Order: sequence, then C-alpha cells, then structure tokens
Amino acid sequence: MDILRFSTAGSVDDGKSTFIGRLLYDTGNIYTDHLAKIKKGDKLSLAVLTDGLQAEQEQGITIDVAYRYFQSKKRRFILADSPGHERYTRNMATAASTADATVVLIDAEKGITTQTKRHSCIASLLAVPRLVVAINKMDLVNFSESRFFELEAEFTKFAEKLSFKDVAVIPISALEGDNVADKSKRTPWYEGKTVLSYLEEIHLIADKNSIDARFPVQVVLREGTKRFFGGSVVSGGFSVGDEVTILPSLETSRIKSIIKTDGKAIDRASVSSLVNFTLEDERDISRGDMIVRSHNRPHAVSECEAMLIWFDEKPLSLNREYFVFHTTKQTRGIVRELSYLLDITNLKRKNADTLGLNDIGRVSLELARPIFVDPYDRNRGTGSFILVDVETNQTAAAGLIIERFSEKDRKEEIIRKQGHVATNITESKGEVSRVDRESRLGYKAKTFWLTGLSGSGKSTVSVALERELFDGGRLVYRLDGDNLRHGLNRDLGFSDADRGENIRRTAEASKLLNDAGVTVICSLISPFEKDRKMAREIIGNENFCEIYVATPLSVCEERDPKGLYKKARAGEITGFTGISAPYEEPKNPDVRIDTSTETLSESVGKIKQIF
Repeated sequence: MDILRFSTAGSVDDGKSTFIGRLLYDTGNIYTDHLAKIKKGDKLSLAVLTDGLQAEQEQGITIDVAYRYFQSKKRRFILADSPGHERYTRNMATAASTADATVVLIDAEKGITTQTKRHSCIASLLAVPRLVVAINKMDLVNFSESRFFELEAEFTKFAEKLSFKDVAVIPISALEGDNVADKSKRTPWYEGKTVLSYLEEIHLIADKNSIDARFPVQVVLREGTKRFFGGSVVSGGFSVGDEVTILPSLETSRIKSIIKTDGKAIDRASVSSLVNFTLEDERDISRGDMIVRSHNRPHAVSECEAMLIWFDEKPLSLNREYFVFHTTKQTRGIVRELSYLLDITNLKRKNADTLGLNDIGRVSLELARPIFVDPYDRNRGTGSFILVDVETNQTAAAGLIIERFSEKDRKEEIIRKQGHVATNITESKGEVSRVDRESRLGYKAKTFWLTGLSGSGKSTVSVALERELFDGGRLVYRLDGDNLRHGLNRDLGFSDADRGENIRRTAEASKLLNDAGVTVICSLISPFEKDRKMAREIIGNENFCEIYVATPLSVCEERDPKGLYKKARAGEITGFTGISAPYEEPKNPDVRIDTSTETLSESVGKIKQIF
C-alpha cells in the first residue's frame, strides 16, 4: 500500500485532535493500553491521543505538530495534527509543507473564522493539492442540513480564489463518529464520501513531479578510492546509466550505481528515495551541489520573487541580511522589496512596509550565491526555502518561489525586457471605418480562437476551416502559433509571462485584421484562462469565438506529431503543457469539438454553425 501524508488545520477548539483520535479509533489503530487511558465510562476522550505534551494537556490546546502513523484496509497514512492557535501558525505551515491533502475543520456553531481562512490560504500557497473541509460538531446543530449548506456555500465562495485541485466539504461529528470513517444515518441529505474514504481514494501519482530529476547532495562519503554522493531525490527519478550534470560546475558524467541506505544496489531511484550515487567519472562535488539530468536543468538564480509566510515575532526588515536555506545549500540573502501583503479575510493585496507574525506577502529576494530552483507550484522541493535570522537563529519565514505572473507583473516584465514603452503617442483614425468595410464586404469579420493541447488537431481544423471560408467568399487569414513564433513572436520563450505576451500580440494582430474586414483563425495552445480572457477583451466579445479542441491528453500523446510528448516524458522539455505544465480548460467555450470522435468535416461544420 502507498502512503498518503495529510495535515489538519482550523481554529482552536474546532476539534482537530478529537477528529484524529476518532480516525485512529475507528480504523483500529489504538493500542490496548492507550484505549484504557482514553475511556471515561461510556465516553472516549479522543483528543488525549494527539495532545502528547504535558503543556498541551494542561492548556487544552495543541502546541506542537503531533505526527501519527496508521493504516486502513486500503492505505497507509502519515498525519500531522497542527496547532489551531494563531501564535503557532508556523507549526501549521510545517505540517502542510509535505502534505498530499489538508483537512481543515470548521465548528458548525461558530462558523468560518479568520484562522480558518488563514490556514486554507497557507495550504493553498504551499501547493497542497486537495482540501477536505470538515464541518465538525454537526451534533451541536442537530445535523442541520441548512446550516451545512450555508457554510459550504460561504467557504466555496472564499476558496474560488485558492489553487486547490479539489475541495470536498463533508459534514461530520468527530466526537460521535459521523461521516469520519463510517457513513452517518443522521445526514441522509449528504450523498458524498466519508473523510476516510475520500483520503483512501486520492490518486497520488498524478500529484508527484515525475519529470524534473533533482538530487541535492547532502553528504559526500569515501570508501577507499570510491566517492558516494548521498541525499534524497526531491523530484523525478534517476536510473543507472543516466547522463547527469552537476551544478554549479556544469560538469557532466553518468550514474554508475545507485545504492540504498541498507547497502542494496538498485537500478532506479524515484521521488523521496534516500540513496547514494556513484559516478563513472571523478568529479569535485560538495554538499549543496545538485545532480540533475543534463537536458532538464533548474534555473540558477541570484535574485527571485517569492511569497513569504512570516513566522518570527520580530518583523521583516528590508535590506537586512538573513540566512537562506534551500534544499541542502546555505547562503545569505536580502529582502529588497515588499510588493504587497495578502489580506487573509478577502485574499486582496494591500500595501505594507513590513511583514509581522503570520503575515503573508510577496517579496523580491537578492542572494549572495546562486541557488538552483524551479517554481514552487511546479516543484515543492526546489521551489521552497527558509529564512533564518542571522542574530537569533530563529526561523523567520518560509519562502515559495514564484514564476506565474499577474497582469501587472507581466506588463512590468515586458517593460524590463524591452527597456521602455512609448507613452507620448496618439491613436490615428482614418476616414474608412470598420463599418464601411463590413458594409462593402457584406459580412462582419470575426476571430475564431482555437485552443487545446498540442496534437489535439487545432492546426488541421484551422487549415480546413480557412479553405471552407475562403471558398465561400470570405476574406480569411490563419494565424498559427508555431508560425507566429518564427516571426512576430520569435523573441518570446515559454515562461508564463512570455506565453501571455504571445497571446497579447496575436490578439492585437487579429484585431487589426478584423478591422480590415479579414476573418482570422487563431490556432494556439493558449493554456491559461486569464490569457484567453485578455484576448477576448482586446478583440471584442462580439467578434471573438472561442473553440475548445477537447481531444483527450491520451490521444494527443499517442499522436505526438512533433515528438514533443516523448521528450517531455523524458525530461528533455520543461514546462510542457499537459505533462509538466497545466492546461486550464475553457469553462464556457462557444464551440467544443473533439477530433478523436469527430471527422474533420464534422468539426468544421460545428464551427460554421455559429456564423
């Protein structure tokens, strides 16, 4: 059985410890001597199972992170019961940093609190894929259906701005066991899963970064003339014979052997494996260096943008040195700028001069020596770091490295790349209007925007559609994503900022052609909803038709017309949409086609119907 790591979160007295005690009890994971201690007559004092510290039992709250190992019939678990008190938010972040899911508890009587939102926001920032919202103490509100759906609606609205893959809201009574491990008869109006069944059915493989092979060297060992490089594989995997590059030296070699900590030789090391490597060549490697696949390297950065979760009671000091711990590497860094502070109650940005205890904000960090990073939302292992106060040695903050840009960030990035943006300009208007051209042509020019995965059939459909429209008497021109990158957009890469600029330029060109009376067919992957929305706004809603080529990933990968999926699976291409980068499906496209189930003429016919 595989292992699922999950953490708990929520306000003080929302019942986290009792919930975990119930989970352990109902799955038969309590020793007989412990069982005797928690029984008080006919009732169970379940919270005692996780409130292990004397101070916790005296104060009746959780202070430290209590880890427990247990298993059900279907899966093994590592759970972390984290504190609910605001003072110990740093402990909650620690628990969530390695979690595959977080269970946030809400008191059905008290409702959603600021700490509920804070913990949910932190779990989202820490890229926890799934959130279970357990509406607890339903017994105190007589298992009220209306109260449950009221809280569900309130939390769902808040969570729309967060980045979980899935959010499940479940009514429970941790004290009495309703919907924790067993389905409750007292909630006939709830048709979903219990908390345990939800956790048992999470598919873990899809959440792991199996593409970017990263091995930060933790220790170098010698045995005679042999040198062993020890550490943990934080993402991807390595096999004997793989060509690898050592950072920062950029020297290359091949993996000669992979040896487990028990001395057993293996052919492959996957994510989280604790192993020792030997290389075919003698290479100068030290703690803090990183071994990666030669065709898939992380970014070496001396400055970066990051979200900070501030843990220290001493506020952030701009332009002051902090220790920076990243994977196995230590350097020093200075926070040069605080861009904004995140208001936890509404997830809006606020101007601020500093960060205080439990605050979350975006900063610019300058480093004394380069570190080797991936964006946090792509790789939790190489996308995170810790700031430590150089005077007190207190952990000051957890940092999450950012790559994805907001609209404001994108404009600033474009300005930075281009060096300037013209401002003293006035739009020139001629005497022939768009209406004049459309009146002469006898039709309105539109833009058909085809979006979908590589290999979905966008280009094939767009070529056929162009022929149909041209033969029907329309002026029409096709803007293909690959063709644009050979010319107009050849200076752009594939970062999120560059992808956004690629869409903006294409949309502006489409608008000009539409104004000239030319119907445009755009064929671009355009993976992000916000970029497609921007294109619609530039071109005009009345002239923009979004066509989602919804061919399944499995079909696209089987076709693989350019061999890109094969390279992406081998780790030779990073940030490839559908494999190592996300594709956000259109929510309400004007037309949806699927080239795996429809003929080319059927797909083109569907599009022509909207004229």
